[in-house]
Amino acid sequence: MNVTAEQLGRQIAAILRAWGMDDDSIAATVEVMLYADLRGIESHGFSTLTLYDEYRRSNKLTLRPQPRVVRETPVTALLDGDGGLGHLPSQRAMRLAIEKASKCGVGVVSVRNSNHFGAAGAYATMAPERGLIGFVTSATWRPGIVPTFGADAMLGTNPIAFAAPGRSGPPFCLDLATSTVAFNKVKMAAWHGKELRPGWAMDANGQPLTDAAAAVKSIRLTPLGGLPEMSSHKGYGLATMVEILSTTLSGSFFAATRPALHSDAPRHNVGHFFLALDPKAFLAEDEFESALDELLAALRGTRRADEQQPVLVAGDPEREQLAIRSREGIPLSEEMNRTLRTLAEAVGAPWQL
Repeated sequence: MNVTAEQLGRQIAAILRAWGMDDDSIAATVEVMLYADLRGIESHGFSTLTLYDEYRRSNKLTLRPQPRVVRETPVTALLDGDGGLGHLPSQRAMRLAIEKASKCGVGVVSVRNSNHFGAAGAYATMAPERGLIGFVTSATWRPGIVPTFGADAMLGTNPIAFAAPGRSGPPFCLDLATSTVAFNKVKMAAWHGKELRPGWAMDANGQPLTDAAAAVKSIRLTPLGGLPEMSSHKGYGLATMVEILSTTLSGSFFAATRPALHSDAPRHNVGHFFLALDPKAFLAEDEFESALDELLAALRGTRRADEQQPVLVAGDPEREQLAIRSREGIPLSEEMNRTLRTLAEAVGAPWQL
């Protein structure tokens, strides 16, 4: 079953509205979800509604938040998300970083008291639309990554996104989890009855786990790299860096110690980090963009190891999916369709699909 982005957006909005969300939060959440689903990043699209429903039912979500700036300088700001979903405060934070960078060359905004914010690339790519470079990181509300040589999850999947504008070609966009795979991809594999690849997840004894359903219950993902012999310490280090920028800098909660140190906290208090940088602070107008186009063209022109497989750069597969899904619609499996209908029926939201 394929549906248009407009149809899917209406259905998501109907469910969020039935939950009692305000219009600003609904608009931001739908926009970021569709960004992901249109690009084939299904782990961060409407499938996250099941997670948000978990937040709502456990009373860990402010449905009508009032995000606000609590500290500010000409180039920096700290924004409080008021315990709502992360999409609205994150859009506002990136817009503020862009505004500051347009005036001063750089803008840096940290967000606290937020929550899951969807695909990090949705915010990083806001910068190239204004001719700027964007850099985004986020912590998470519960630990998922097991440190190298460890057996228990301590860090979130802690994504990094980086986007830069080209002159004539599309922007470069790197969006990755610092785990070997995002947790929602594990959930998607469990939904579809697929096994995980070895090195994606671990069991309680720190051994590789390929049973997706068991991995969903365990929530022990490997750092980027998978295994120590495949340099998992690098992913572990990157995840820690993201935690520092997103959590320590903003005054948010470290997921691994939240239950012990903040057991009575009404919200998860997740942190994010947003940076916008103006290339014109360093080079003449269009000089950076032209050089980036040349760099990416050279990479795509690399001699192929397999003539049937072109060399790509980050963002190419997502752009291909965007073109296909904009034309043919967003595919919904029977299981995904059933899950969405169940969420709608549970709160009396009208069925739009």
